[in-house]
Amino acid sequence: MRQRIFVVDDDDKITSMLRRSLAFDGYEVTTANDGQEGLRLMQQSDPDLLILDVMMPNMDGWEVCRRVREAGSGVPILMLTAKDEIQDRVKGLDLGADDYLVKPFALEELLARVRALLRRKTDKQETDGRLQFEDLTLDLDSREAIRGGRRIDLTAKEFDLLHLFMQNPRRVLTRDSIMDKIWGYDYSGESNVLEVYIAMLRQKTEDGTAKRLIQTVRGTGYVLRGEG
Repeated sequence: MRQRIFVVDDDDKITSMLRRSLAFDGYEVTTANDGQEGLRLMQQSDPDLLILDVMMPNMDGWEVCRRVREAGSGVPILMLTAKDEIQDRVKGLDLGADDYLVKPFALEELLARVRALLRRKTDKQETDGRLQFEDLTLDLDSREAIRGGRRIDLTAKEFDLLHLFMQNPRRVLTRDSIMDKIWGYDYSGESNVLEVYIAMLRQKTEDGTAKRLIQTVRGTGYVLRGEG
């Protein structure tokens, strides 16, 4: 789904292994080798998950975790440590970490925990009644979009289409998969209905000034992402 994962660990072998493995599983991966660099990069990006080593030079993982939470970020945090001590686990969880994994760990277990934390994040957003992507919010209760403080009224199909994109940020959705999910296999209406609805969503969410979030992927479909 091209969800963004940020790995902060001073062990080059671990960062290299996680970069390859997570990228192979379809994630976008950024790495840093010490706490200060990790915190600086965190402030410049908005990852979906943070994998954070405890023992690092310049600033340890506990301090990075504390500062991330003090800044108001709710990003899921998976902490890695070489110490299998209860007090270390408690300290990390008290500072706001979501999960803990002791080194050496099995790669399969780490990947499973990553998937669980990302699912939990999505489930919490749905439970809270809102989905967020950059400055665009989808209110699941009022069935409205909100951007730049401006509420956007959506038709039923516009809402369903935007909801699909917001559930799959940065994931390229094929035209056929969108048509199947929103209109169903038996749809027999206009062949360009998807293009018409994409154009209407862009008009409403951009309002002539905001940057485009729904991007066209030529020959494939569409994707919700910030660049472009």
